[in-house]
Amino acid sequence: MDPIALRRTKIPYGPAPSNFGHLYVPSEPSGRAPLVVLVHGGSWSTDYSLVVYTAFARLLAERGAVVWNVEYRRIEEDGGGWPGTGLDVVAALRALDGPVTERLATAGVVVDASNVSVVGHSAGGQLAVYAVAQIGARTDRYTISTVVPQSAVLDFTETGAFDRPSVEGLMRAPFDRIPDRYREASPSEQKPFDAAVAVIHTVDDDMVPIQMSRNYVAAARDRGQAVALYEVSGEGHEAFVEPRSAATRQTLRVLGI
Repeated sequence: MDPIALRRTKIPYGPAPSNFGHLYVPSEPSGRAPLVVLVHGGSWSTDYSLVVYTAFARLLAERGAVVWNVEYRRIEEDGGGWPGTGLDVVAALRALDGPVTERLATAGVVVDASNVSVVGHSAGGQLAVYAVAQIGARTDRYTISTVVPQSAVLDFTETGAFDRPSVEGLMRAPFDRIPDRYREASPSEQKPFDAAVAVIHTVDDDMVPIQMSRNYVAAARDRGQAVALYEVSGEGHEAFVEPRSAATRQTLRVLGI
């Protein structure tokens, strides 16, 4: 059997069926392993699950990282939608202090607790930035140094975002009825936090326009957020779940893995 598969553990972090994650531990960990949290995309819908990130999680583990690939309640599930979906990802980050640390201790794996990265694709990028902002880029034991939104929906307040059916489905009502709730969820409205946001966007993305990331980066920099934009030419929205893509290579470079 694949040794990486043998080192994957399903760990619950809450009471709901979708409150769990897959923890990947390198077969041969060396020194203080980097720790990467993955938050999958898929329009916040049960049409997609954490398995869309499985290949990327395995790639990171093969390169020596510990990976916490998290699931969360999506819009079709009880308690899913806003704010439940966002709060699940906050809870998944806080679970690093409890069940994740306990499993790592059992496995005899030491991680670099001062240099955690959180990566999210598309809808997962929105959730990643939101959740890290909510905890101020820190848990009791861990410090998040880098957040990587990949072709993410980073602004819920601009035309082309708040009027998307998927965003309205997450929020449960149109923007004009609950504008404050949209702003609460929007990465573009989060207060600066003490981690670098490394935005990666594929230039040929026909699902989430690259201009959204460009606008977010400019506005976040003006607010005092440490932020940078990496544009990847010649690929589209789904390139980030393909381990051999240029978008994945750029992500690995940003993570230093």
